[in-house]
Amino acid sequence: MSVSLLLVPVALAAAAAIQARASGGEAKGTICTVSTRMRDSALLATALRETGAVVTAATDVVDAAWQGVEGRFTRGADGVWTAHFRGDVDETRAVEIVQRLDAAYGRQVQAAVLDRLRDRAPAAGLRLESETVTDDAAVRLVFAVERQERA
Repeated sequence: MSVSLLLVPVALAAAAAIQARASGGEAKGTICTVSTRMRDSALLATALRETGAVVTAATDVVDAAWQGVEGRFTRGADGVWTAHFRGDVDETRAVEIVQRLDAAYGRQVQAAVLDRLRDRAPAAGLRLESETVTDDAAVRLVFAVERQERA
């Protein structure tokens, strides 16, 4: 007996759900605020690094810097992160950054789930027989049942 799981990279904040608004210019340039559904600060920091950012992270504040753009991610009382961008950025660029970040965050979530499945499989009586990654980054894990619980 085997069990197949198909995990696809899912963006946690769909592009259609992203709400961006320009809040005016300052000496350093336009400031845009974009809300995301990302929750985990460690995964957020790793995803930011994947997009090429230099990251400084604290508990509820993550600062990121790309060439010409600085971002500050703060977590609100509802647990949702808000991104504030400064520098060479407009509303369109801010949304593009968040979309790339969202995709990177989805890959980080997928990797974390895969790690947990691999780690917990033996305790559940499963042995990983094969792992396949498709062109669209979907992952198929095939587990064999090594033992069955007797009732």
